[in-house]
Amino acid sequence: MIKYTQPIGILSMLLMIGCCLLPWAYIPGKDIVVSGFIAEGTSFGKPGLMNLYVGVCMSIFFLLPKIWAKRTNVFFAAFNMAWALRNLILIGACMGGVCPEKKAGLYGLVFFAALGLFMTFFPNVKINKKAA
Repeated sequence: MIKYTQPIGILSMLLMIGCCLLPWAYIPGKDIVVSGFIAEGTSFGKPGLMNLYVGVCMSIFFLLPKIWAKRTNVFFAAFNMAWALRNLILIGACMGGVCPEKKAGLYGLVFFAALGLFMTFFPNVKINKKAA
């Protein structure tokens, strides 16, 4: 499994970005479908844009065979997971007595962000031990 953590991490980031294109919630009171990049009629802005930027950075760091890149990737992955949980809480919350229907895209976002975070804990990097 440790052998495939980098490709799995990159794939999870691509799938997470794909989940940003899917519907996240349906607000029945306003008849609005919210996704990661389209949230017109709400005050959410574009909540998936940050996940997109961080996911691209994480994919680049998964590809770099440097120890500093792997350590930085853990930070980016933790931030990405926090932002995905923020989206789940914010978009899935009831506001003004109207509760949105959460869709699979929102749960997929959190799942693939968590998978990407998990994959950063097992970097596949060769460390040179120099004798002093």
